[in-house]
Amino acid sequence: GRAGARSPCVRGGGSLRSVQGAYGYMCRSGRMFAPTKTWRKWHRRVNRKMRRYAICSAVAASALPALVMARGHKIDKVSEVPCVIEAGIEAMSKTKQAVVSTQSTLFFF
Repeated sequence: GRAGARSPCVRGGGSLRSVQGAYGYMCRSGRMFAPTKTWRKWHRRVNRKMRRYAICSAVAASALPALVMARGHKIDKVSEVPCVIEAGIEAMSKTKQAVVSTQSTLFFF
């Protein structure tokens, strides 16, 4: 035979595509299994004080080179961690300027 699928098939007839499965999650061009839900709570509200405490803890943790390297960052050539850069870097509008500045501070490998 033509090995017709047991799952819901493509509508119509006259070609081999009409006996192929189409709507199950295991089929070619079928739907996604357990699609992401729009009503899921993707973001949770966190108190301002707790959020500020978390940011301070993250900055403090970045001062320990062992923790930073454990996350997979390559900081062998960086002189000191965390590296503080002047506020003028926010005024850059071109990527070329940003690349030049990162190469000068040894962040660009």
